[in-house]
Amino acid sequence: MFRQAVASSSRLARPARPALRTALPALAPRRALHPSRTAPQASSVTVHAPDDKLSFQGGCRDVAPLTPDPIRRYEHLVNIGTLRPDDSQRAIVKRLERLWNELKDYDPGPVPPQSMEITPSFFGKFFTKTPTVPPPTVPLDKVPKGLYLYGSVGTGKTMLMDLFHSTLPPRFADKQQLGSTRIHFHSFMLDVLHRQHEVTARYQKLGKGQKDALPEVARSLAAEGRVLCFDEFQVTDIVTAMILRQLLERLMGFGVVCVMTSNRHPDELYINGIQRQSFIPAIELIKERFEIVDLDSGTDYRKIPRALSHVYFSPLTPENRSEVSKLFHSMAESDPVSNVILANRKIPIWGRELVVPESSGSVARFTFADLCNKPLSAADYIEVTNTFKTVFVEDVPRMGLGERDQARRFITFIDACYENRTKLFISSEVPIFQVFSNESGTAADDGHMRAVMDDLGLSADEVGSSSLFSGDEELFAFARCVSRLSQMGTKEWSELTG
Repeated sequence: MFRQAVASSSRLARPARPALRTALPALAPRRALHPSRTAPQASSVTVHAPDDKLSFQGGCRDVAPLTPDPIRRYEHLVNIGTLRPDDSQRAIVKRLERLWNELKDYDPGPVPPQSMEITPSFFGKFFTKTPTVPPPTVPLDKVPKGLYLYGSVGTGKTMLMDLFHSTLPPRFADKQQLGSTRIHFHSFMLDVLHRQHEVTARYQKLGKGQKDALPEVARSLAAEGRVLCFDEFQVTDIVTAMILRQLLERLMGFGVVCVMTSNRHPDELYINGIQRQSFIPAIELIKERFEIVDLDSGTDYRKIPRALSHVYFSPLTPENRSEVSKLFHSMAESDPVSNVILANRKIPIWGRELVVPESSGSVARFTFADLCNKPLSAADYIEVTNTFKTVFVEDVPRMGLGERDQARRFITFIDACYENRTKLFISSEVPIFQVFSNESGTAADDGHMRAVMDDLGLSADEVGSSSLFSGDEELFAFARCVSRLSQMGTKEWSELTG
């Protein structure tokens, strides 16, 4: 099941969105891979700004001292011009304040250590310790209701969640106390599956067979943070759908409070998914234990004009190829991590190796075929963007129906770059916004595509039409990819990523 889950992750097309569509990206910093781990680790890092500044990168590095609650922090960011005034967002911040006030006096108690029981050995003379199922420590009705923030592209969901996370009461800002975690939901599920695999292997080694690993996984997650902030909550595969209710119940049973952002109302999650009826209990749990908040403010922050930086090159002429090659060698040779350019560097991922054709210490160079013509998954792309701050992708073709799998992998790769704030350079056959389009026709021919383009502030001529994407989930993935490519091509993004 674990292998199937990892394989299915390649179809999860939407990791991560930094914060506001203006100058506020997400707070979670780039993580260096721990040398002792071969599997990718999700970005489950508690991130809080120092007392003298708030590290909303690109927006307010030199602001006044961090104010202690969401409302005052929001008003401060509006007053200094980092955020635009928005009455709808102010109303949402009041919901954040409600949860903040409950957390001030909330004490879920300690997370228990892994339980062990004494059992007789085969010979009956000796005794061994084996793990037991860790019991819940907090009744569900004693855990503060979480927040489920949903809305379309550009409504500021991630910014609001990050604002909340950055202003958590001090006990949740300290890992030595209650702690907190801010993570993209896709990365979180990869981490859950990895932990589940490790615990299951440990149980089997102890002779416990197919003992359920999820209670211990939930206990270990709770031990790392009693507030859990998910960005881009979504359910697109049956593995996530089948374990989600039990996982959420177990987390809440250890006193974990969750804040989620999503594009969809809970009732619209996993629409048309396999065995969706089995997922309904998870939807009911979310509706019961979360305050559901619609963020449709009418303002799309991604439509605010921004100057483009020259990071996308088309068409694939000798001149453009030469320019991209010069850029790569210039950046690699001045790489402060290591300016030695290596060929075919190997990165260990989940017990196998990913080959990087050319790289310095923090700059990597791939072709589209290297990344998308092979059966790579989100785990591979997350590892690449965790390892390299700058990535070059060359020879991106126009994709049609014959390249559906490559298109999905490319979208997943772009999502990983966006989540980890990777500086991206691309050379493509056609302008980057048209790599998913057919050679004729316009997107205005399709009602779904018109809605997507309106949401992103793009014209039919900029995007073209595509027969690649039909279902709502694929259209959401396409929308995010085009929007993120747009944001990642700006000077603000270039400055943000260093």
